[in-house]
Amino acid sequence: MTDSKITLSQELVDAAKDAYNKAYAPYSHFHVGAAALTTKGTIVKGCNVENASYGLTVCAERNCISNAVINGETQFSLIVIYTEQEQLTPPCGACRQVISEFFKGDAPVVALNHKNQQKVWTVSELLPDAFTPQQLLDA
Repeated sequence: MTDSKITLSQELVDAAKDAYNKAYAPYSHFHVGAAALTTKGTIVKGCNVENASYGLTVCAERNCISNAVINGETQFSLIVIYTEQEQLTPPCGACRQVISEFFKGDAPVVALNHKNQQKVWTVSELLPDAFTPQQLLDA
């Protein structure tokens, strides 16, 4: 984890909060919003969407990235994960793997809460020795 805070644009923070407010979490009541900045400067967002069959729930980070991909964006600079929890929330394992598919290892992953507290990791810190497209391309 990096010790320093990074400066986030208000537009990016607002996008993550807006996504949080649109989360569908009737079972856990654990709302999560994500907003990512593409390398082209576009902000994309996603929220968690739960399902009565719990295994079919999709996290905010994966919805955010999928939203970008459907619109032709596949390269990202950073991602913000917003919750209104006291404890800052890192991405789950599945999201870490998907993030490692589209973000460089040194890209920031920022957990942010309603108190404007933040915790910053790089993709490589969250998933060291990740299985990435490079392993398949070098095969």
